Amino acid sequence: MVATPTYGATRDRVEAYFDRTATKTWERLTSDAPVSGIRQTVREGRDRMRAIMLSRLAPDLTGKRVLDAGCGTGAMTEELARRGAEVVAIDISPSLVEIAAKRLPEELAAKVTFTSGDMLSSDLGSFDHVMAMDSMIYYEAPDLGRALAHLCPRVRESVVFTVAPRTAFLMAFWTLGKLFPRSDRSPTMIPHAPKRLARETALHGATGSITEVERVSRGFYISTCLEYRA
Repeated sequence: MVATPTYGATRDRVEAYFDRTATKTWERLTSDAPVSGIRQTVREGRDRMRAIMLSRLAPDLTGKRVLDAGCGTGAMTEELARRGAEVVAIDISPSLVEIAAKRLPEELAAKVTFTSGDMLSSDLGSFDHVMAMDSMIYYEAPDLGRALAHLCPRVRESVVFTVAPRTAFLMAFWTLGKLFPRSDRSPTMIPHAPKRLARETALHGATGSITEVERVSRGFYISTCLEYRA
């Protein structure tokens, strides 16, 4: 794992928020249940982003080992398994992993290993691909660069992940949010520029390249898909 105080503190906040505060919210958001207009835009944005990320992988993943890093309630996991991949689905929140395991169709169960903990753990082994949808969005650039550099030597083909883009709107929103305490202690998204992340990743020893794939902006969901290839 990435053993820095800032990485560890952020990871702990993310775990506490999703495993204690937001479990029911995310269970509903990722279901077919009616939600508010704001949450509907988030649902639609996430669905679009998931499709973009999956488009970076082959339709047939038979024989491939794929890490769903931050699997949440399991939508990405299910699609990877349907394509034939051997999937390791991990999330920092045991409660979300439990929901994902319950939602997975029985006929796909043999293709998926569910676990909770740090998505960067070397105990998980090596992979052909890593998918990390909205699970790296809370980390500062140095920690994220270090995390990718730690993970990439164990990835044979690609890491497809998302970050909050460094736009004027998100930077203003992020700066304003830092001025006020949040009673729910929810983690804060950190806007990033792809070039900065590429520099940070290279600084910590990764030799591949990071490219921007596509940005999704749907109401309150704004995110950019990036891809690392060795």
